[in-house]
Amino acid sequence: MREAAFVKQNKEKWVAFEKALDSNSKIDPDYLAELYIQLTNDLSFAQTYYKKSKTLLYLNSLASQAHQKIYINKKESGNRIIDFWKIEFPLFFANHQRTLFYAFAIFMVAVAIGAISTIYDDSFTRLILGDRYVNETLENIRNGNPTGIYQDDGALGMFLWITKNNIQVGMLCFAAGLLTSIGSGYILFNNGIMVGTFFAMFSNEDVAVEAWSVIMLHGTIELSVIVICGAAGMIMGNSILFPGTYSRRVSFVKGAKKGLKVLISTIPLFIVAGFIEGFVTRYAFMPSILKYAILLLSSVIIVGYYIVYPNYLKRKNEEIHRAQIT
Repeated sequence: MREAAFVKQNKEKWVAFEKALDSNSKIDPDYLAELYIQLTNDLSFAQTYYKKSKTLLYLNSLASQAHQKIYINKKESGNRIIDFWKIEFPLFFANHQRTLFYAFAIFMVAVAIGAISTIYDDSFTRLILGDRYVNETLENIRNGNPTGIYQDDGALGMFLWITKNNIQVGMLCFAAGLLTSIGSGYILFNNGIMVGTFFAMFSNEDVAVEAWSVIMLHGTIELSVIVICGAAGMIMGNSILFPGTYSRRVSFVKGAKKGLKVLISTIPLFIVAGFIEGFVTRYAFMPSILKYAILLLSSVIIVGYYIVYPNYLKRKNEEIHRAQIT
């Protein structure tokens, strides 16, 4: 559709919406929210087909005004939290799949570098992981329990410490976005080097499958969520580098809010990963079918909630929008 036809088709609706926002009379917040959804659909369409146009600038401005008025006046319903996890966040994150892919690519390249460096240079392992940790792990391997390090402390204390530590790592990945997306990419790269070195150490000792199947009980969620936190930081960092139609300050504020929303989504998963590491991973000799069931379920949760479900909602939303404009 040409821009002129798009404007002609929707102009009356936008003008009416703008007058409603400027009105001093009280507006039904639910009605305003309904109009806002239509407006954001139009904005999304304009961002796709009419980049750098005056129409896009106008809709950006109108959407910002509407957002402020809605969230100042609208009473929160009891289902607000449920709606956030079920609809709002997945639909929002569907627009950041490319950033997630870049974060994942950076992390996996670093994992490969760490693994290859460890395989071809034994000293690299100690350089990255430290002598104490490596010596303790090698001793456990000689005793026939490669992942015995996860059984040293009490389950509750380990759960609390690991959860706290993982959340701190995730927050660091996000906060590094203040140095632009390069900062978050750097933190992801460092973590990837450590993970690659860690996994390759077990491969060098010929206990790779035995160790990895235990470590990934918690690692599937834990490592995935660290990558997602890195993507959150990159979202914030990209808002500084690429402000688009906004001023750099406004773009940064919006990017920070978006990144923070992603970061918040990971906290429950960090708790789940910490629980598994504290209470489940210690049972290294559990039946293999149980191990792989946990691994599969963890993978389905991550891929389903952060990739499959958001894209499903986005396609569904686009179909509704196309039906409205035809």
